[in-house]
Amino acid sequence: MSTQQLAIFPLSNVVLFPGVQTPLLLFEPRYRQMAADVLAGDRRIGMVTVPPEHSGAMPGNPPVYPIGCAGTISQDQLLPDGRYNIVLTGESRFRIVSELEASPARLYRVAEVAWLADPLPAEAAQQVAELRRRIEAQVRSLVRRRDPKRATGLVDGILTGADAATFVNTLANALAFSPPEKQGLLEAENIPQRFERLEGLLAFRLAEAWQPTKGSRQPH
Repeated sequence: MSTQQLAIFPLSNVVLFPGVQTPLLLFEPRYRQMAADVLAGDRRIGMVTVPPEHSGAMPGNPPVYPIGCAGTISQDQLLPDGRYNIVLTGESRFRIVSELEASPARLYRVAEVAWLADPLPAEAAQQVAELRRRIEAQVRSLVRRRDPKRATGLVDGILTGADAATFVNTLANALAFSPPEKQGLLEAENIPQRFERLEGLLAFRLAEAWQPTKGSRQPH
């Protein structure tokens, strides 16, 4: 199995998906150093998510989920105070094989990673098409419940014509799931499985949305 060294950026509230752009502000000295180093090289950063139970350890080097997503810095701005505004465009999932030992000269973390594919088997095309239709209906129903004016535009305006991977990754990123839920979507072994997990999460959200509010009258 071939591996590659990659600077990793742990956050407790961000999960990056392939093909999705995420804006980030880098202000800690270790991440300013990371930005300067990767901008002078291949511009790649590995986004990894910190499990909720370790979020209190963010100032140090908390444990992270083993699967993350590498992205390329597609836009960057060095601010006068040394901070960086960047836009990270997700590319490929990876699994952390090991972490390099800390170095006095390097403030940020670096890992040895193995790249993960996101296959879409030809024989799953019909299954994915049906899941996509159901997910589109779920999203419209959910948005109609919360913001009727956006119910049509969210799916029809943004995702019409998107390929299957772009469709599922964009929604996985855009919808208000918790970081562990998004991590579960990222960890799906293939595109059909990510569609299945997304449909399951949306079904749960719809069930919650249609629960009667406290004090409302129940039908008899």
